[in-house]
Parts: sequence; C-alpha cells; structure tokens
Amino acid sequence: MSLTPMKAVIPAAGLGTRFLPATKAMPKEMLPVVDKPAIQYVAEEAARAGIDDILVIIGRNKNAISDHFDSVPELEDRLKDKGDTVRLRRVLESSDLADMHFVRQGEPKGLGHAVLRAKAHVGDCSFAVMLGDDLIDERDELLSLMIAEHERTGGAAVIALMEVDPDHIDAYGVASVEQTGAEGIVKVTGLVEKPRKEDAPSNLAVIGRYVLAPRVFDVLERTEPGKGGEIQLTDALQALATDPDGPGVYGVIFRGRRYDTGDRVDYIKAIVQLAADRDDLGPALRPWFKEFAAGL
Repeated sequence: MSLTPMKAVIPAAGLGTRFLPATKAMPKEMLPVVDKPAIQYVAEEAARAGIDDILVIIGRNKNAISDHFDSVPELEDRLKDKGDTVRLRRVLESSDLADMHFVRQGEPKGLGHAVLRAKAHVGDCSFAVMLGDDLIDERDELLSLMIAEHERTGGAAVIALMEVDPDHIDAYGVASVEQTGAEGIVKVTGLVEKPRKEDAPSNLAVIGRYVLAPRVFDVLERTEPGKGGEIQLTDALQALATDPDGPGVYGVIFRGRRYDTGDRVDYIKAIVQLAADRDDLGPALRPWFKEFAAGL
C-alpha cells in the first residue's frame, strides 16, 4: 500500500471501433468479461493497491460507465426484498470500490492528451494510469510493486514491462533498459514505438500500467502532437527517461497473468481463461472445453 496519497486515472474515451457494432452505443470498457465489465476489473486492481480515488476519462456516449459505479436503489431494494444477498453483494461491490470521478476528454487526441485532462483532479499527487485493455489477474501483484518503486526512487516514473515473443514485438512500445541489480527492476533509457523485430532494443514491451509524478503534466503540455495528430504518453516518458536532472524512468518486469482485451480474439481468450479458473464456473466449463476442442 502506498505511503503517500495516490490516485488512479483510467482513460476510457476511445471509440472502440474494433468491437463494432457492439460498441456503437455501449462503451468498449463496459463489455462483459465473464460477468463484470472490463473497467471494473481495473478499478478493483486500483483498490487492492490501496487507491481509493479514481478518475475515469470518458468521451461521448460513455455515461454507462458512470452509471455502473453509481448506486441503484431500486435494484438494491428489489434484491433485498427477495433475500438475494449474493447478487446484492455483487451489485454493491462496484459502487463501494472507491470515490469515482469522471471528466470528459472532448475529442480523443491520444493517450497523452487523456492523461493531461486529469491534471486538475490529480493536483500535486502521484498517480497511476491504468489502461482498460490490460487486465491483471488479481492473484498476481503488479501495481503495488510499481508504487513501492516510485517511492523508493523519489518520484521516478515507473512503467510495467512484460517479456514478449520477438515475433510479436512490433505490436508494442518497447523499452531499452539497463539492469539495476534488483530482481525484476530495470532502468529505462529509451522507448521505441512498435519497432521491427530486428530494430527492437529488447523484448520488454510496455503494458498498460504507469505510476507517474505530477511533473509529467509539464512535459505533456510541451509535447508536440505526433502520428495522427495525437499527443503520445510515450513521447513524454522518453523525455523523462533522458532528462539528466530528473529521477528517471524505471520498469517493473511483470511475469504474472495478463489478459489482453484489446481485440476480439484476445477478448474471447480472456473470458475463457478467467471463466475456466473460477470455482463456480470452471468445473462445468473445463470438461466442455476439452470436448469442444477435440471436435475441431
């Protein structure tokens, strides 16, 4: 748990075009992963790390997100009257997780721009940026380790890294690193966005977790729009990594279970993996998976 105030920022203003037509009227972040929307997994992860103040950056047609984290008295009363304590508890979980706040991004101008929209809310606090496409298994520790490293280094930016098959490295931002002598911790000396396999400085890909000091806002305000006219968080992190007067950028190498819900195939895989691991669903699903796979 953090020793200093820490807030979380969840960018959720994207259009979700890869999931059309499902996301024509429903936010991508509200698509169910088994029986909870994807964004709830992310908020729960923040809460487990001791964060009780979460800001969600939303866009048009995203009101369903704020509705999900609000209380619904008529539904709660109905469940109470029926004595359905199990479903009541599950409904209350989302509204009791943390103090939830929402701000609009306006037009989506990149991840860096979305993070910049959090400046007024974050203020002088350090904060975590958590992308909803990456779900981290609750049995594995990541965010709390990143917060601890941020505090140990005196406010350095800390990013989550994961070893990736070199044949797939061109789908990620990739870090060039130096060893620190600490297990699982590296110093980031540079970042390359979606390099070719032969040009990648390592096999360490950036995944969607960042712990940042408020100084990043000053850098983002000076960052020129890049490809597609978007302000990239990667460009700001590159500036922080090469600043000789700053605390630098460090990476925590994650070797646990991560579920990518960013495209349709990986989204389906995430549902299958999480459902198969659950005590209430796994015993019925696992034999069926084997039968189904045998018939392919």
